[in-house]
Parts: sequence; C-alpha cells; structure tokens
Amino acid sequence: MRPNPPEVDRAAASKAAVAARRARAAVKQDILTGARTPLAVLRASIDPAAKPEHTLRVTEYLTSIPNIGPTKLERILADLGISPAKRLGGLGVHQREHLEDFIVRWQTAKSIIEPSRLVVLAGPTAVGKGTVSTHIRENYPDVMLSVSATTRAPRPGEIEGVNYYFVDDEGFDRLIADGALLEWATVHNAYRYGTPRAPIEAALAQGKSVLLEIDIQGARQVRQAMPEARLVFLLPPSWDELVRRLIGRGTESSEEQSRRLVTAKQELAAQDEFDYAVVNRDVPDAAREVVDLMQIRSVSPASTAR
Repeated sequence: MRPNPPEVDRAAASKAAVAARRARAAVKQDILTGARTPLAVLRASIDPAAKPEHTLRVTEYLTSIPNIGPTKLERILADLGISPAKRLGGLGVHQREHLEDFIVRWQTAKSIIEPSRLVVLAGPTAVGKGTVSTHIRENYPDVMLSVSATTRAPRPGEIEGVNYYFVDDEGFDRLIADGALLEWATVHNAYRYGTPRAPIEAALAQGKSVLLEIDIQGARQVRQAMPEARLVFLLPPSWDELVRRLIGRGTESSEEQSRRLVTAKQELAAQDEFDYAVVNRDVPDAAREVVDLMQIRSVSPASTAR
C-alpha cells in the first residue's frame, strides 16, 4: 500500500480542487448570463492552459446554456455521439467539430452573436475585399481598418499608409525578424503581405473595433494567434462575376489572370473554415453585414445610402 500523503499535501490538494471547481463554476455562470458565448468557451477549451474550460464536463457545459435541460442534453449527446463523461478538453477532433457545428446552429437560432472586436475579412482574388474595406473605412468611423505591409508596387490610386505600407524585400525581412507581424504570407507565389502587430494590439487594448482585410493564409494564422477573432469569408455572387471582376480591373497580364483564377478556385474551397460568409453583390450591403458582426450600430448617414 502507498503511504498516505502528508496532511499538508492533502490540505493543498483540497484547496486546489476547490479553486478548480470555483473556476469552472465561473465559466458556467458566464455562459448562463451571456457574459461569454458557448462558442467562445468551446474554442478556448482546446488549450490545456485554459484549465477551467479544458476540464469542464460536456454535460456541465451544455446545461449552462439557457433552455438546455436534462432531456435535451441526453438527446444532444446521443446525436453528437459524445459520452456524458467527456470533458471539453478531451473531445476527439470529430466530436469537437460536431459540437461546434451544433453550437453555431444553436446560437444562430437564438440570435446569439459572439462578441468580438476583431474581424478578419478574407476571400478569393478579385472578390472585392479592398473595395468593401474601403467603404467601411469611409463610412464607419468606429472601425479601425488595419493597414497591411506588402512588397508589391502600389496600384493606381493607392496611398502609402492608407491602403498599404509599401516596403521592399529587405524591409519585409526586418519586420519578420523583429516579430513585428501578426501574420504574413506570400500570395499568388509573388508578393508578401503582412499585418503589423503593434497597431492591432494597441487598438484592441483601447476597446476599439478592428478589421483586418487579409488573404486566406493570413486568416488562418490570425485564428491561431487570436482565437477570439471572427473570420468572415467574402464570396462573389457567382464564378462568372468573379472572372468578370478580375479581367475588368485590368491590373494583371492575361497569364497572371489565368494563374489567379486557378488560385481562386482553391481559395473558394476554404470558406468552410470561416465563421461567416458574406456575398458581395452590393458593396454597401456587404460592408454593412461585416460591420454588423462587430455589433457596431453607430454609423454615419452615408453608410446607409444605396
């Protein structure tokens, strides 16, 4: 038989257990009161360092959500194929995916919008990301639009420090080496784009809402670095319209256009990785949908013009 642990160890273990239970109870209370959304808690639970969320039983998690009682709980677990003994941190990959899908549907049905002041707007080439983000900058002053750094040359009408920070390859290398970029990627096998980290962190610390208009590779990096970010995928009304927009802007050679269209098909396949999809049929409408996901209601009169 193993010897009993010293009395002081038992006391310390008991105190730690009580603290852990209280921390989990606080998480459940946050869900119940709406201080945190179920989706935010579920996503946090994947990190072992987030112990209250990571160790919360699935049964406790679900019953913390208003209107989910024992009867619904039993049916939900059976439908999802999850054991009542499971903890959030112990969910398998497919179990977590199924539970997240259920939570997203539940929140949508109950009109629960996850609070987030950081929104990432991404999508395929020529879908109009820049046009939509420019409309937001000009009509929604409460949103800070992040300015990316890029190694490509300015296009006609683009302004340094407004549309992009235009840097050479050496300058971009320094930004990477200094850890100054939240994310960066090489896009279309040509130029590099990256998001300066400091302005984003400073704006969020001041309670401001921030929009990042970046490529899909960058959006994936932001999700890893800042799980609280909401990812929005901008879609074209149709494939034919995307082709028309790419050819119509006349900023690439025919060879480059063909290469970008091949990339666009691959990019469109990534839309399921995003939290929301917005179809860019009309720029003001698409911009309004993106801003609504930030829960910003105080907009200028021009933003409602059609």
